Amino acid sequence: MEDKALATRVILVRHGETSFNAEGRVQGHIDISTLTEKGAAEARLVGQALQGIPIQAFYHSPLQRARQTAENIADVLGQELAQKDPAIAQPTVSPNLIEISLPLWEGLLFDEVKVQYPDAYRDWHQAPHLLKMDDPKTGQPFFPVQALFAQARRLWDEVLPAHPNQTVLLVGHSGINRSLICTALNLPPDRYQTIQQANCNISILNFPDNTLGSAQLESLNITSHLGLPLPQVRKSHDAVRLLLVRHGETDWNRQGRFQGQIDIPLNENGHQQAKQAADFLQSVPLDFAITSAMKRPKETAQAILQHHPQVELAEEPDFREISHGTWEGKLEAEIEQEFPGDLERWRVTPELVQMPEGENLQQVWDRAIAAWDEMVQSARVQAKDSGRTSVGLVVAHDATNKVILSHVVGAGAEKFWSFKQGNGAVSVIDYPAEGPPILQAMNITTHLGGVLDRTAAGAL
Repeated sequence: MEDKALATRVILVRHGETSFNAEGRVQGHIDISTLTEKGAAEARLVGQALQGIPIQAFYHSPLQRARQTAENIADVLGQELAQKDPAIAQPTVSPNLIEISLPLWEGLLFDEVKVQYPDAYRDWHQAPHLLKMDDPKTGQPFFPVQALFAQARRLWDEVLPAHPNQTVLLVGHSGINRSLICTALNLPPDRYQTIQQANCNISILNFPDNTLGSAQLESLNITSHLGLPLPQVRKSHDAVRLLLVRHGETDWNRQGRFQGQIDIPLNENGHQQAKQAADFLQSVPLDFAITSAMKRPKETAQAILQHHPQVELAEEPDFREISHGTWEGKLEAEIEQEFPGDLERWRVTPELVQMPEGENLQQVWDRAIAAWDEMVQSARVQAKDSGRTSVGLVVAHDATNKVILSHVVGAGAEKFWSFKQGNGAVSVIDYPAEGPPILQAMNITTHLGGVLDRTAAGAL
């Protein structure tokens, strides 16, 4: 079955590097910091990366670092935007894109915050929904992250009804962008730190029926247009980094035929995608590699490891694709004729569907997550023993990867369709020495030809 058809597309961009970013200071609502030369250059690279994508609406935060970023992007896209609608070339200010308010900390170095407010700083990283400060205007206590989530919902209420079936560009900040992604995926405020946003990254959300409830995260925290294939490892506290890759294309992917546990190999395009993924990850040091034992991920992993001959490839049978049972080998039309209504149930409530003579998502979850958690624990030990971040490659399948991503962000199997996984796509998951995992990047396909994921669709 194919992923949800795309309708409204929202492209999220965080502002470029600022003077406060370079100094390690908290910004929040304070409007003193401006883009550095590097930040302005990053913004222009965003503009170049977005060339050719039809943008029908363009909003930015009222803070000057976001405005300067939007202006640099608009300078690059100016002629392209003006040809569609001259008004788009002048981005619109949205107050709901303003950054999180952290009145006690704004202007301080993060190191100073850590010393002066140790308990609040711990909450910020480990229980952000519990972080509490006093409102400077009213003197009343408030919860900054919870307030930001409410603001994010107001932004969605503002933008989605106004731009059905359009592509919208939003230039905001780390905090508000994280909150927009979390609220789109219906993740609670305690998951705020799970989603990361680098300066001038590109993230993409799709809304198939133009409502918040239909959101699909197409990609997260793309930085390759900035010369960074993957977001940087924060070595101070990241113990494990895992690169989760979906196998390259097969003939059955291209045909829209359910393959599941039928062992279909890569086609010619799939081998090319595997090579492109290999080239993309060539400079990334790897400590270990694990693949599903099936041909298509194994062939993909072997291509990637051509650049890492010192790494042995291990097989994990529990990372195999979902068993579609008697659906396997069939096209959607054939399944609909034989099992009327089941495809729609799979689209709407995948967590409730039992594949005839196959698996349900809970069974995939139980086996895949048990294997994943065991792998993470082993990698943590390796990192502790070596005193450095342990980096591993995991190559698996569409459904398996979506289950893992749901687990990482603290969602259940009901969010299965909220995560896109293209053939040959790369996702990045960091496990700090303490605290929950961090989804650093997801479904990077820029090495396959552009910001948008144009690979064959489907959980097949």
